[in-house]
Amino acid sequence: MDIFKRLLRLARPHALKFTVAMVCMLVVGATTSALAFLVKPTLDEIFLKRNAELLMWIPLAVVGIYLTKGACNYIQTVLMNFIGQRVVADLRAALYRQIQTQSLAFFTRNPTGTLMSRITNDVSYVQGAVSEAVTALLKDSFTLVCLVFVIFYRDWQLAIIAMFVFPLAVYPIAKFGRMMRQVATRTQVTLGSLTALLQETIAGTRIVKAFSMEEYENKRFAVENERLFRLYLKSVSITAISSPFMEFLGGLGISAIIFYGGYQVIHGHSTPGTFFSFLTALIMLYEPVKRLTNVNNTIQQGIAGAERVFGIIDLVPEIENAPDARPLPRISREIEVRNVTFGYEEQPVLRNINLTIRAGEVVAFVGVSGGGKTTLVNLIPRFYDVTGGAILIDGRDIRAVTVESLRGQIAIVTQQTILFNDTVRNNIAYGDIERTEEAIVAAAKAANAHEFIMRLPKGYDTLIGEQGTKLSGGERQRISIARALLKDAPILILDEATSSLDSEAEIEVQEALENLMKGRTTLVIAHRLSTIRNADRIVVLAGGGIREEGTHDYLLACQGEYCRLYNMQFKGNGEGKGNAL
Repeated sequence: MDIFKRLLRLARPHALKFTVAMVCMLVVGATTSALAFLVKPTLDEIFLKRNAELLMWIPLAVVGIYLTKGACNYIQTVLMNFIGQRVVADLRAALYRQIQTQSLAFFTRNPTGTLMSRITNDVSYVQGAVSEAVTALLKDSFTLVCLVFVIFYRDWQLAIIAMFVFPLAVYPIAKFGRMMRQVATRTQVTLGSLTALLQETIAGTRIVKAFSMEEYENKRFAVENERLFRLYLKSVSITAISSPFMEFLGGLGISAIIFYGGYQVIHGHSTPGTFFSFLTALIMLYEPVKRLTNVNNTIQQGIAGAERVFGIIDLVPEIENAPDARPLPRISREIEVRNVTFGYEEQPVLRNINLTIRAGEVVAFVGVSGGGKTTLVNLIPRFYDVTGGAILIDGRDIRAVTVESLRGQIAIVTQQTILFNDTVRNNIAYGDIERTEEAIVAAAKAANAHEFIMRLPKGYDTLIGEQGTKLSGGERQRISIARALLKDAPILILDEATSSLDSEAEIEVQEALENLMKGRTTLVIAHRLSTIRNADRIVVLAGGGIREEGTHDYLLACQGEYCRLYNMQFKGNGEGKGNAL
């Protein structure tokens, strides 16, 4: 129940609305019991004693009761749904904010589809618990209390007989609730796996089709889909059996009441009006009890969803500002990598790396796949934190400065260009959407992108599709370069920025990159060695350490690892795209 209490605490800012809704629910419960209460005077005074005066007043009272009940029902429904939807919206926003604060390691451990399922499916279960279950719980509880008052007021002996059935219902309600919670948790895990599978196969549809794996993916989806179907069916079965079970218990109670109450009326110990007023209240009583049984199932589903949601919200980000962190001034001297060690889940990738990069210097990183090039560069913007040693910029440990000021000084252009389903303008201005039209156009021109942008249907206002699918690879990359140019960061990271392009596109992109690199401290992760011949320094990584470093000509003359890689790429592949780097 701690999770449910935590959900209720989220509703605390809406205490006034909640109070008004509770009053309205209390009125709904009172008016419902009032209808049962009126059965006695209606039957005894009007139909048996033929009281003409009450014949005028009781119908008016019924109309007034239904008007009051309807108005209060409307008010509480609107208010409770407002509170429920607001709580769920806030919870979804908090979950999304928390996901955004996590490091890259978190996203490595949690597939995209699973995280999407947390935000959509799991929160939907919470919505049912907060919006619907709380309303039903309060309203039906109030109604229950009022109706219990009526049956005890009418005949306490009959009421005791009726109440005997309620303890019998406690155990199955609790049992059904536990079963529903277990099934709901398994359902949400399976739904997350199914969402992850969908995200992977739809995003990778070109590979699926290229390898003719449609049938294989259909079978994988069918297995998860069937598992989800069976879990949903089990959930429905639990819900379906709880309702008739409660009705059966209700039938036992009503049959006992009819026998005993009829005996009392026949022998003159009670009136027909008293008995039927009691019976009406009792029949009304079992309806909220039955709904409360189903509410318990909904609450258990919501708690299962909330546990998974709060499981992420309660995570402490691996990368966050130190309590005394200060903004990082613009780089003026150097980046120093001092005795840096790093590993993924205790698997060492880098060992005792020492490197100094002067401000304005162009340094290229090369090496065989898995040598640690990308890992080392990812440590500089604190996508990961070092496990040993330190990285310093102008003598300041990057863990002692604010993450925002550190990343504000770094622009990144990657091999896998990340663009959004938005306009060209907004993609270029991403990070500072308030930039002027002149600045955006200037960045596009410097990136050799302006001409092709103007040929698009709506120019800078053209929507480019998910991941920029309406553009060619070279066009996407030039927009990415324009985005980096507009940021005007003093440190630039180029992660194999031209390796996936054809020769013609590479020429245009390379010109744009040269414009981007002017006056910046540039770190280049190289795939094609031809692109780094003019680098100020080349660092060769192998086995988690720096094997050698120097200029292109110097390293070739050394006849070491760089020379081996160079010969492998250009002699073995005839100036082609080497796969070793």
